[in-house]
Amino acid sequence: MIATILFSVAVFLVFSRIFYLRMKAHNAKTEAFLRLAPKDKMAVLKECLLNDPTETNLRNLDEFCRDSGAKFDAEGYRPFIAEQLELARARANYVECDRLYVKECEYIDRTAPLEFAEAEVERGAGNAHAAIARTLEGISRLYSDKAIVDALTALEPEYPKAGELRESYRALAAACDASGADEKSLEVLRKQKEAWLSDLLNT
Repeated sequence: MIATILFSVAVFLVFSRIFYLRMKAHNAKTEAFLRLAPKDKMAVLKECLLNDPTETNLRNLDEFCRDSGAKFDAEGYRPFIAEQLELARARANYVECDRLYVKECEYIDRTAPLEFAEAEVERGAGNAHAAIARTLEGISRLYSDKAIVDALTALEPEYPKAGELRESYRALAAACDASGADEKSLEVLRKQKEAWLSDLLNT
């Protein structure tokens, strides 16, 4: 389980294709943030909430989703914040923290990355290659194993390589579960994840 937490950190570093993903919640109203494309704003706000589950970060994501028309149930996320505080007070072990993080990721993935909406627009316009590319970009911004596997499965009829990507992701997840939590093992996982993302986004 500890490997999953550390692997999530590695995934976060790989996903940070723009340095704004490291911004703190109080910077979510700055000029730099406001200049971002909506899909990047959503990615920033999701990262902030997952890495620092506070009322401020929850409110920022909720406001963005309401303004952009995206579906997000802020009330349903609040119990995770309460549980996080309780775990912190109890100085909970990694297993408990990992279990909560997995649930938080699954909840966040209920709010689809905006790349998926862009893909539907391209698909409706008959731009198959662009639709696939936008879908793959959206998948790169998912967090939970189930959401990633399900999205790749749904894309497979349109893009056969998605089946290969799904199986290679499952292998990567298995490697994560079997990995040690030392720095060397984490570095190996980081490189494996980086290679998988490169393959995912190389259409």
